[in-house]
Amino acid sequence: MLRLEALTLVQDDFRLSADFTIEAGARVAVIGPSGAGKSSLLSAIAGFYAPASGRILWAGREIGALAPGARPLSMLFQDGNLFPHLSVADNLGLGISPDLRLSAADRDRIAAALERVGLAGFGPRRPAQLSGGEQSRVALARVLLRARPLLLLDEPFAALGPGLKEQMLDLVAELCAATGITLLMVTHDPQDALRLCPQTVLVAQGVARAPQDTGPFLVDPPEVLQNYLGGRRFL
Repeated sequence: MLRLEALTLVQDDFRLSADFTIEAGARVAVIGPSGAGKSSLLSAIAGFYAPASGRILWAGREIGALAPGARPLSMLFQDGNLFPHLSVADNLGLGISPDLRLSAADRDRIAAALERVGLAGFGPRRPAQLSGGEQSRVALARVLLRARPLLLLDEPFAALGPGLKEQMLDLVAELCAATGITLLMVTHDPQDALRLCPQTVLVAQGVARAPQDTGPFLVDPPEVLQNYLGGRRFL
């Protein structure tokens, strides 16, 4: 369970507060107007943005003082964070050992992770030899190898075409169901939320609101979200 307790983020004129709980195994979209603080909220949970006050707890343990690498989470950004000079297998190996001292068993785990995301045999390739969708699958495979219970997605599939993005969202759903990972996903597209996330957090007007059921929320979104979406409805 992820708990944000009286959390406040402040930088210059920007201010965001959050006070809510996300149950273990939940899949939650984070949506709201541009600049509202969606990515900042995920960055604070991940340890890249120091809160002005409040606490971040996972399974009842405060993690706010931990370095990013010590937190029980993985985070994917839009670019996937693949190193172009390393093979696909070595990029995945970083999820096991940052110095790439990998055993035969580790290499077997890497091969299994690639197979699980539909990239069996891709280990020797370089990122430049992959399509955008394939690079996204490599990034997901690395998440599997890290085996952290919390996954933060900051629009990692935004640059993909609609069909490929849907495939990636479905793959994430399968991986979450198989592993019990808790998911928070920033998106600007309500269709992504509907496809992947039964719950949605609205970030707007300085507040990240408690999760709501995605379907009813998008049937009649609040005015601030209606304005951002141009008055569209999605159900």
